[in-house]
Amino acid sequence: MLPAPCPLDEPKRQQALDDLDLLDTPAELYLDTLVRLTRELFEVETVLISLVDRDRQWFKARIGLEVAETPRDISFCGHAVAARSPLVVEDALQDPRFADNPVVTGPPFIRFYAGQPLFSDDQAIGTLCMLHPEPRGLSQQERFRLRDLATLVEGYLQLRRMTGETRKLRQTVDREQRKALIDPLTQLWNRTALLRFFPRELAAASDAGLSLGVLYGELERFRTVKENGSPAGADQALWECSRRLSAALRPDDLLVRLGGEEFVALVAVHDSGEVRQIAERMRKAIADEPVTAAGQRLSLGLSIGSALVQPGETQTQVLERAARALYRAKQGTDGTAHNDDAF
Repeated sequence: MLPAPCPLDEPKRQQALDDLDLLDTPAELYLDTLVRLTRELFEVETVLISLVDRDRQWFKARIGLEVAETPRDISFCGHAVAARSPLVVEDALQDPRFADNPVVTGPPFIRFYAGQPLFSDDQAIGTLCMLHPEPRGLSQQERFRLRDLATLVEGYLQLRRMTGETRKLRQTVDREQRKALIDPLTQLWNRTALLRFFPRELAAASDAGLSLGVLYGELERFRTVKENGSPAGADQALWECSRRLSAALRPDDLLVRLGGEEFVALVAVHDSGEVRQIAERMRKAIADEPVTAAGQRLSLGLSIGSALVQPGETQTQVLERAARALYRAKQGTDGTAHNDDAF
């Protein structure tokens, strides 16, 4: 195995990556959608937006791969970044740089790789890349398509860099702190992040003249998936459900995986009617289409309880009210969301 060389301007390259403030941040709908469409377009098993950090490659968006990062010294993307040019490996077993690489000889058994570098401030920070367990090539037209898709990624990253949400995140937690706030399976914020961000979200809603709504959801029939399926299948189902819930929410809403199959969303709203609309979108995002995991189509549902934060109410108190509403929703038969206060 031949590890990728380190670029001569590595300090500048790393600084360009750090300046984007992307590492160890939650999944984002636009990028998740883009990797999904790329996989469908090229008919490959895995597509990643890979960011090459100091000693690892971390995946900002991924589909077809469960791990969130791998060591930099075994990465294919490190070679594309060092060369600042596209890298296509038609059969990794026939390439001396990768033939004995552990991700070739073991899971995910990479044979085909294609990576298009992503640039920021004229520095290669990572790649949009595709992996497949069977050898194949890329036509010239397909190479152009991959380049164009990478351009879309770059454009989004630059727009993201200028958003108020990114500035707000920088003011709240630094990069090292974020590592402890991300759920590694779903790439959503975790329970600790909810405790950390609740005061921020409450203050932002108040400043905007809005109320903060808390939606507490639990997947229905998921226990059967865990008992009858494989652990990998259950993980895939949770990943897909988290993507659907993210898509049902608005860009500034905060989605958290509490643990197991429980999720909480914090939403700034005008009234309980708006909470009801958001809850219904979340419910339908899970219930309207079976989830495919480990080759099986699973019919899941989502029970939701919700509550609006009342003046002087603590985070614990409003979560308890939302949890009671969730309990009542689970006892119902209509599959609709319930609110502890207004409906």
